[in-house]
Amino acid sequence: MTSPRPLHRGRARSLLVVLVTALVATALGCGASEDRGSGRPTVVVTYPVLGAVVADVVGEAATVRVLMGNGVDPHDWSPSAKDIEQVRKADLVVTNGLGLETGLLDTLDDAGHDGVAVFAATDHLRVREGHDTDHRHAADGDEAAAQAADGDKTDGHATDGHAEGHTEGGDPHFWVDPVSMAAVVTALGEVLQADLGLDVGARVTAVLADLEALDREVRAEVDSLPPERRKLVTGHESLGYFADRYGFTLIGAVVPGTSSQAETSAAQLAALRDAVRAAGLEVVFTEIGTPAAVAATVARETGARLVDVPTLTLPDDGSYRSFIATLVATVVDALRG
Repeated sequence: MTSPRPLHRGRARSLLVVLVTALVATALGCGASEDRGSGRPTVVVTYPVLGAVVADVVGEAATVRVLMGNGVDPHDWSPSAKDIEQVRKADLVVTNGLGLETGLLDTLDDAGHDGVAVFAATDHLRVREGHDTDHRHAADGDEAAAQAADGDKTDGHATDGHAEGHTEGGDPHFWVDPVSMAAVVTALGEVLQADLGLDVGARVTAVLADLEALDREVRAEVDSLPPERRKLVTGHESLGYFADRYGFTLIGAVVPGTSSQAETSAAQLAALRDAVRAAGLEVVFTEIGTPAAVAATVARETGARLVDVPTLTLPDDGSYRSFIATLVATVVDALRG
C-alpha cells in the first residue's frame, strides 16, 4: 500500500497564508456587515467628550463611532485614511462646527457635498466670542519672557490660518458647560428623528434631565469657593463657557486665544506674568496642547503652581457626567488652596 504523499513545504506555507488572509478578511468584513445587517445607521462623532453625549442620546438605535482618541488635542489632530472613509460612509457626522477639528475640515466639506448629513453642534447654541487675552499694554523687552516665547515657537505652536480663525468664528469649547451641551442635545434629538428616523425622544428627555441636575451640582460645588478666588489662567482659552456660566473671571492664558496652536510673544507672556501677580493667583492651569516649557516659565516667574485640568480627557467610565465632575473638582480644589 502506497503511503499518502506529503505536501511540499512551500505549497503548505502558501496554503497557510491564503487561509490566514481569508480568515482576517472575513473577520474585518464581519464587522462591517454586522453594522449593515443590524439595520442600524452609523453616527460618526469627531471627538470623545462630544461622542459620550451622542452615545447617551442614541443608545442602541445607531452605531456610534468616535474618530479621535481620548485625550487627543483636536486642534492638532489629523485624520487617517480610515477616518476619512468612516466620515464618507456615515449616515450622520456630528462635529463641533467652529473649525475645532482643523485637519478634518476639507473632508467634512467633501462629505457634505456628497450628501452626507453633517450636524454642527455649535450651530445650535449661543456661541461665545473668543476674547483677546494677550494684554497688549504690557511692557516689551522682558528677556525671560522673550526666551519663553522663543521656546514656544520651537515647540511647534506657530500660528496658522485655521487657529486664528477660531477667534473670528467664536469659541468652540462649549462642552465644558452642561447648559450649552443641553442645547446641543435638544437639537440633535430632532435631527436624529427627522434625518435618520430614530425615535430617541425618551432618551433625549433623560439626558436633558441629567444635564440639568449636573448643572445644579456644579453650581453647588462652585458656591463653596469664595467669589474672589474664582479667577482663571488656563493653557489656552478653553474654559470660557465654564467661566461665563459659573461666575469665574478669565485673567489670561499661556497661549492666548481659543486655539492651542496659536502663537504667543514676549510681550504677551510678560503681561500674563504681571496679571497673575496683580490678581494674587496661586494657580496656573495647564492642559493638553499647552507648551510645557512656557507654562513652567510663567509659574516659576510668578510663584504659582501648575495644575493640569482635564479639558479633553474622559475619565475611566467614559461618561460626560464624570468628565464635568472631574473638571469642576480639579478647578475648585486647586483654587480653594
